[in-house]
Amino acid sequence: MKLVLVAAIGENNVIGRQGQLPWRLKSDMQHFRRLTMNKPVLMGRKTYESIGKPLKCRTNIVLTHNPALVVAGVTVATSMDAALVMAEKDAAKRGTDEIMVIGGSDVFTDLMPRAERLEITHVHLSPEGDAYFPPIDVQLWRRTAYQEHPAGLDDSASFAIATYLRR
Repeated sequence: MKLVLVAAIGENNVIGRQGQLPWRLKSDMQHFRRLTMNKPVLMGRKTYESIGKPLKCRTNIVLTHNPALVVAGVTVATSMDAALVMAEKDAAKRGTDEIMVIGGSDVFTDLMPRAERLEITHVHLSPEGDAYFPPIDVQLWRRTAYQEHPAGLDDSASFAIATYLRR
């Protein structure tokens, strides 16, 4: 089973500010949807709360320390190991070999050493923030795809979409 980290990151590695994305990139949201559709998505509670609802056509697995948390349309896990077991079972049921990890900062940091691929949107901004993506070490990661995108009509910045594979 492949762990794939999916994130939009600023030039300063910022991924969030006060529980929200620090930019609007409708063009990238379409890319995110294509990447994650019909796959399990694993996220922390704060990331789920920032989205505000389960993502359609995906099994939403939310990692939390609160065993009493119950959310309609979401599978709750209280440990990383439990979350990964749930995601593996769901991926197998869906006929995919990928688990999509979509944040936040602590989840990315915990799973980066186990990830096989990174799907990164490099946002051409350096906003203030309080959540960061871990540094991408070029000794460990090889960029295999990169495509620049100008800011679209509903985008607050231009960006590039990149794929990294573990060396």
